[in-house]
Amino acid sequence: MNVDPWALCEVLAEPPEARGAVLLHFLDGFMDAGQAGRGVVDHLFKTCEHTPVASFDVDQLIDYRSRRPNLTFSIDRWSDFEAPQLVVYLMRDASDRAFLLLTGPEPDFAWERFVDSVEDLVEHWHVPLTLGFQGIPMGVPHTRPLGMTVHATRPELVFDNRPVFNEVTVPGNAAGLLEYRLGESGRDAIGLSVHVPHYVMQMTYPAATMRLLEGIREATGLDLPSDDDLEVERAQVDSDIAEQVSESDEVGEVVKTLEDQYDSFTEAAETDEMLQDGRMPTADELGAAFESFLAERQRGEDDKLAA
Repeated sequence: MNVDPWALCEVLAEPPEARGAVLLHFLDGFMDAGQAGRGVVDHLFKTCEHTPVASFDVDQLIDYRSRRPNLTFSIDRWSDFEAPQLVVYLMRDASDRAFLLLTGPEPDFAWERFVDSVEDLVEHWHVPLTLGFQGIPMGVPHTRPLGMTVHATRPELVFDNRPVFNEVTVPGNAAGLLEYRLGESGRDAIGLSVHVPHYVMQMTYPAATMRLLEGIREATGLDLPSDDDLEVERAQVDSDIAEQVSESDEVGEVVKTLEDQYDSFTEAAETDEMLQDGRMPTADELGAAFESFLAERQRGEDDKLAA
């Protein structure tokens, strides 16, 4: 049965600036460690002009019983209903350049029809690049620079990437399917996944949001505004984490172990050409590199003792 994808989506406005604009997207409901992606969306709404230009029919996409919207009761009547919204907004960056943001709940149903509808919008507005973003939990310390996995529909679109995965199967998600289908259609799409320390994945982690904003700026050239409040929040969260670590020897030991692992891998990788071309090494290659690093460090300690 052929179903018109436009039956899911309504174009609300046709501003000329939408034509040729980059499309960013973030869907609530799948993995977002540290609320990194949600933080980006909140930041954009706070700092950028935004106007709805398209909306999706959530009655066809959302399971209301699994994510019950709020109803407000006032004294003797129902006074408000917070209907879920899946909307494309036209926004402007600090240099007045237009871009698009698709955000709202991840569809529960009709993923393929939803993806077809987004692809129709991409074609309709001649979108040159689609970009999604999220946070993922990783065994890394909060005291080191946050890494980021960059993936794309063409190798030429991948930047600043040191792969940590060779091949891995994860639960399906609508944003990932969108990127995959766009690639099948020959369209440019990028995904950014910032590495969030696994022990802070349940809290709001502004440092991860700031890392995603940096990645979006690099990938798209958008002049996304900075936010002093976000920096203040980052500093406060970092201070709170440091205080908690200092109060627990057990937690401190975990962080110290992660720091040692992070530093060992980073130092070994910097001297190993196999990572410079973006290729993920095999387990044997990683082991050899790590052994080489340890041997070099031991030689340095022996030289100090001899002196």
